[in-house]
Amino acid sequence: MSERRPTLYDLDRAALGELLAGEPGYRVDQLWAGLYGRAKDVADISNLPAGLRDRLADELPPALHPVTESVTDDGDTVKFLWALPGGATIETVLMHYPPTSNSAAGSTSAAGGARTTVCVSTQAGCAMACGFCATGQAGFERHLSTGEIVEQVVRAQRRANEHAGGARRVSNIVFMGMGEPMANYDNTWGAVHRLHDDMGIGARHLTVSTVGIIPGIRRLAGADLPVNLAVSLHAADDELRDELVPINRRYPLGELVEACHEYFAATRRRVSFEWALISEVNDRFEDADRLAAIARGLSAHVNLIPLNPTPGYAVRGSSRNRVHAFRDRLVDAGVNATIRDTRGSDIDAACGQLRAGHEATAVAPPRRR
Repeated sequence: MSERRPTLYDLDRAALGELLAGEPGYRVDQLWAGLYGRAKDVADISNLPAGLRDRLADELPPALHPVTESVTDDGDTVKFLWALPGGATIETVLMHYPPTSNSAAGSTSAAGGARTTVCVSTQAGCAMACGFCATGQAGFERHLSTGEIVEQVVRAQRRANEHAGGARRVSNIVFMGMGEPMANYDNTWGAVHRLHDDMGIGARHLTVSTVGIIPGIRRLAGADLPVNLAVSLHAADDELRDELVPINRRYPLGELVEACHEYFAATRRRVSFEWALISEVNDRFEDADRLAAIARGLSAHVNLIPLNPTPGYAVRGSSRNRVHAFRDRLVDAGVNATIRDTRGSDIDAACGQLRAGHEATAVAPPRRR
């Protein structure tokens, strides 16, 4: 297979400097500020000469080619389907939250503050095979490059600039789209730095999610930016988690919790546990009590997510009453727990629904003994 041609956002500042050798030195600064500071397309960076813009557009094409765009929630949720070089497809979700909302995924801004969140993909498909997740049902294709991850945010920022209520600045990034970020750690971390260093998104507004890849959690604990860690837990005993999250057979629950303790000790950053509530599977009070025992020891926050429907998983999410009862059980046990606002489920943009147009492989529901 031939090596993939670099695209516009794959190059760091030094590589762009080499590409622009012979141009005045300040051209690199102008280009970098236009791409990241203002999220401009090369053709719209007006302080660059037209000839240079044409050359850059020819030599460094974008990686993301729009296929479809779906909009819901009165324009506040947008899902993008992108085609990548080589034919793979991925999805990105842009979510605007009004000042009165305080339930955005991964949000760390002040309660009640307006914010705009982008949920980005780190892989085309996913190899983790979580049965209730449409991306996991579709299987794995390839890793995304750092540039392909970053470009999702840049393109989302351009769309946010067109928001009907006025231009909105992207304030939060959650690495919770297609793929397992820790399985593509180096490219994901490269994207984290680009978003932090060059787009000005603070580390406390960047959330990296994992289904429990322990080596990745340990690398994150020693990293040079204090980003947030979200662990997709979904079960608090190995028997059930082996079925819901198959990687648990390699990294069992006890070892995962120990790694979370190491992360907390190293960073003093609170871990978040994601818990998709599946009717009569993981929504019993016994499940809440086991989860509470884990969460209390870490001072962890729990995000409860009513399971969103996917084509290949023949179960339903917990009822509204059960979701609230489960939350109340956790709160009564001394756990900080919230119910995530489900955004974009009618356009298959909610948690667990991204699959970029792939046919889902049917997965048998878990058997709760």
